[in-house]
Amino acid sequence: MKTSIGSPYPLGVTRSREGVNFALFTDSEEEVTLCLFTSLPSSPTEIKIPYRTGKLRHLFIHDLDDQYMAFAYRIKYNETETPLYLIDPYARAISGSNVWNDREKYNPFGLLVSNKPFDWQEDKHPEYALSDLIIYEMHVRSFTIHESSRVNARGTFLGVIEKIPHLLELGINAVELLPVCEFNENEYTLLNPETNQRLCQYWGYSSLSFFSLMNRYAFSTEPGAIIDEFKTMVRELHKHGIEVILDMVYNHTAEGNHLGPTYNFKGLANDVYYMMVGPYQYRNYSGCGNTLNTNHPIVKNYILDSLRYWVAEMHVDGFRFDLGSIFFRGQNGEMLDFPPIIDAITEDPILANTKLIAEPWDASGSYQVGSFYSDSSRWSDWNGKYRDCVRKFIKGDKGLKGEFATRICGSQDLYQAKKTPSGSINFITCHDGFTLKDTVSYNFKNNFANGEDNRDGTNENDSWNCGHEGPTTDKQIQFLREKQMRNLHLTLMISQGVPMLNMGDEYGHTRKGNNNAWCQDNELNWFLWEELAKNQDFFRFFKGLIHFRNQEPLLRRKTFLKDDHIFWHGLEPYTPQWDHDDGLVAFSLVDEREGKDLFIAFNTSHHDLQLIFPERKDRNAWHWVANTALESPFDFYETPKKLEAKHYIIPCHSSLLLKAF
Repeated sequence: MKTSIGSPYPLGVTRSREGVNFALFTDSEEEVTLCLFTSLPSSPTEIKIPYRTGKLRHLFIHDLDDQYMAFAYRIKYNETETPLYLIDPYARAISGSNVWNDREKYNPFGLLVSNKPFDWQEDKHPEYALSDLIIYEMHVRSFTIHESSRVNARGTFLGVIEKIPHLLELGINAVELLPVCEFNENEYTLLNPETNQRLCQYWGYSSLSFFSLMNRYAFSTEPGAIIDEFKTMVRELHKHGIEVILDMVYNHTAEGNHLGPTYNFKGLANDVYYMMVGPYQYRNYSGCGNTLNTNHPIVKNYILDSLRYWVAEMHVDGFRFDLGSIFFRGQNGEMLDFPPIIDAITEDPILANTKLIAEPWDASGSYQVGSFYSDSSRWSDWNGKYRDCVRKFIKGDKGLKGEFATRICGSQDLYQAKKTPSGSINFITCHDGFTLKDTVSYNFKNNFANGEDNRDGTNENDSWNCGHEGPTTDKQIQFLREKQMRNLHLTLMISQGVPMLNMGDEYGHTRKGNNNAWCQDNELNWFLWEELAKNQDFFRFFKGLIHFRNQEPLLRRKTFLKDDHIFWHGLEPYTPQWDHDDGLVAFSLVDEREGKDLFIAFNTSHHDLQLIFPERKDRNAWHWVANTALESPFDFYETPKKLEAKHYIIPCHSSLLLKAF
């Protein structure tokens, strides 16, 4: 092969008409060898890299033969160590089986993908305002892998495309995908004690690299085809007005601690990429064995490069950052006031129009809800305080009227510095924790199927089983649970801020009390389309409120509510009685232009209450939109029904929504 010095930048593999440039960062002073493979497994063609600029190794290969499909690097540390094949962290695709749960030894390499153009068909980012988003958190495989999905490409990016009609019917305009970067689903080796089946790394929070897509989410078996399939999914979602947000795991990697495998970062620059205590001792703020050293200049640039790639080349619309508080930790684990990585992401021009959503805590005590980069409206964060308060109040806990009112008004106490309620990503359920159905069906977690003797998962669920633990044939309890599910969903839909829904809640998916189903590749996680067909009454209510919110600007304010925007009520209008802990919160949102006000009331007590509605002083009359105390179709009126009475006995554990026109 004809080789030359090449260029140290950009890092990774860069193709041109003349050949291919390879550039790699390593802090090792040892010899670096480029290994090229015509097939896998096979013996490689090895080329020593003699060129370096600082700590960057680089080499240009002229007219590289197309027969070479994969590559890796070897670094010789000493004569007694077996050289490892190291994946380029910038590899755009990684080799490996396209068959989910393939038990062959996991031995990934970087793929030499082509530069063939993709037909984006004039694709454009929808660029919705944050306040207008309805986020749907979903797992790519789970969404369509069940046979009841009846799609051609089950469990893949292409399978998602086939279910776009469902997302549109639901009223979704943004999907948040659980991690789609390459991970080894077979790294977890415990068995399910109930079935004796092997468990797996299912959710994908164990990335090998932050440029490469998960091979098993491809329908085609062609190496590298995953890139075009992902682009196709993004393009088709955009065509239908749906944004794509990626859940990125920049807090740790699949290499784990000193007992974990070596894929790339450990072998290239262990002390740079990870926070270390001493030789082979990893700081573990992620709870997963290691912690990425995100504020080191090399790692910071790597993260930025990958984010730019997903936006510029893959056209995604935003990111959710798993355990985002780790971005605030310095190289020794200390909390920084002005972390360089946060500033860099916030001010990067390529990322300027993307959604930035933080999970504002880590696994070691940092909890930054409302204070995660609070001076910038560019960032939103998962409002865990919203989830906790809403669950407690709706199930009837005392002393929460004031906080509940604050949470549904956008949590101004937390996000005042941002000057917008869109800083709060409101959610009641997510991938982690109880589903909506389980929140009203279980008091206690049931994680024995995870093989850890029920020690994993949180014990604080703020749930209520409505009188019986788990499944029941008691009609009264069943109806109470249905009411509570409607109450929780109505709360989310009328709250100021950005609502996020959990895949499957639209039909009442249950994980049978498992609140940490990260290792379950089965119906605990899979979307069960047959259950959707059976639960059309609840689905009708669920989607009806989403579409109502999408049409109501009063529920999607870009600024916090002022005194003349909202009036609080009690049993009588304009008398909220905040010191009376009766479980009643009622208010009206004022439409200053047309008088099309909204009236919303919650009775979370164990008693029925007589409620007097505010009198209309204009020609508009109150109309029923939703009443969670009633069964379908009277729980939600697609055409609002005029309210005839001036007062109403609101049943216990119920809520209602009226509109004036």
